[in-house]
Amino acid sequence: MTKKITIAIDGFSSTGKSTIAKELAKELGYIYVDTGAMYRAITLYAMQQNYISGNHFNTEALIGDLADISISFSFNDTLGFAEVYLNNLNVEKQIRTIEVSKLVSKVATISEVRKKLVLEQQDMGKNKGIVMDGRDIGTVVFPDAELKLFMTASADKRAKRRYKELLDRGDKVIYEEILHNVQERDHIDSTREDSPLTIAKDAVEFDNSDMGLKEQFERIMSLVSSKIS
Repeated sequence: MTKKITIAIDGFSSTGKSTIAKELAKELGYIYVDTGAMYRAITLYAMQQNYISGNHFNTEALIGDLADISISFSFNDTLGFAEVYLNNLNVEKQIRTIEVSKLVSKVATISEVRKKLVLEQQDMGKNKGIVMDGRDIGTVVFPDAELKLFMTASADKRAKRRYKELLDRGDKVIYEEILHNVQERDHIDSTREDSPLTIAKDAVEFDNSDMGLKEQFERIMSLVSSKIS
């Protein structure tokens, strides 16, 4: 039997981490977990409770509710990926909005939030055979992962990708606002005190500014094959 490994994918926002992770999981028959969606779900909850907005953040209120926040994934056969549920309600579309994107990095700085989600993520991957993407997977969640990848690209390229994605979804967005959001999230993710976004010493760095999905997938699958064999 082919051994199963843990694949940890970290990197900046809008670098295509989720896209490549989904493709790898599908090819390998592995479980895929989008940890960013988990932080987005908690952000959506905080927004719904009026705990957070552009000019205020009641962190104590959110921390007090953490025990009552349930996040789960349910595979959608039609879509071909697992959708996110917040307290048993499908919030896949709601968590992908620019409004959530503007606030998620602030929520992710809260140590109590990170502790809750890291424990859940580690439990999901205890039997290996998992592809997980996020900001601290290779450094905190699975420091012993057999394969660690770090995805990066220029802020401009990432903003253009995100802009197109939102336009294709029918959202009304402004490119300059998307670029600012990407740059702001980079700064918050990289400078937070708890589990800042950093490259694990044994991670393979992928700058995909000018790299297509096919090339990325083929190169990464080569790395996966060498680890499995």
